[in-house]
Amino acid sequence: MPSAQTAARVLGVTVLTLFATAPRASAATGWSLAPAGDGRPSFYAEGAPGAVLQDTVSVTNPGGHPVTVRLTSIGIGTGVPVTFAEPAVRVPARTRADVPFTVTVPTGAAPGDRSGTLVAKDADGRTATVRVRLRVGGPALSALTVEHVAVHGDRITYELVNRGTTVLVPKLAVHAEGVFGRDLLDRAPRPLPVRLAPGSRTALSEPWPGHPALDAVDVRLTATAAGGAQDTASTRARFVPWGAVAGTAGALTAGAAVTVVRLRRRRAGHAAEPLSTKAELTGAVR
Repeated sequence: MPSAQTAARVLGVTVLTLFATAPRASAATGWSLAPAGDGRPSFYAEGAPGAVLQDTVSVTNPGGHPVTVRLTSIGIGTGVPVTFAEPAVRVPARTRADVPFTVTVPTGAAPGDRSGTLVAKDADGRTATVRVRLRVGGPALSALTVEHVAVHGDRITYELVNRGTTVLVPKLAVHAEGVFGRDLLDRAPRPLPVRLAPGSRTALSEPWPGHPALDAVDVRLTATAAGGAQDTASTRARFVPWGAVAGTAGALTAGAAVTVVRLRRRRAGHAAEPLSTKAELTGAVR
């Protein structure tokens, strides 16, 4: 595809000749949409971040009446604008309209492939589409981080973030160690059912149905992916059987209450007794 300056010149020239008459079609009745030129089934564009790529789409109307179509694009990628020389085109009968368009690759776009569709729609709601594949050039970098690790009962929650420029299919290893160094959980690396696009973040969790009832645990998650991407994050969790603790505390509280009541009753009993006038045999010697 030409450079941005060439694309601008081609756009200006092509708009002037937009309604050039094509060879007369015979039996065809409906209008169609296709890449202009050499019979390509779809569009392919490749460029570095910041590039403006140009191509041309053809709307062919072999029928006996003019047709007006509106051109749009969908799904090529976030922040990848597609600009048509004319977003709405009136195509006379037995005519082909060649409509130039540009695809602007964002300056900060990550390398990799993106795909989408050019869509044409007429006043009656009929649509036609052409696929577009965009490849963004640049160095490939694999990097990811494990963040926000936490233990919630029988689950370990965490987030994975793709910090690189390639799509990642990560693997995760889980290890948990008790207060006396005993291994409580040791899961070997296994693939996760996710595909992380560059710059994306996803929240996940690991089940832990057999966690200890009473322990202080160090939990460590290690994520890896192709290209050397790796990161480890840890957290500490305390497991306390609060039901049993509450029951014991309740029993102790109740026992203390009984003791207090008994002491109070004893004191009340002593207060009710008359003072004795008899000498107390203490064993003391005068």
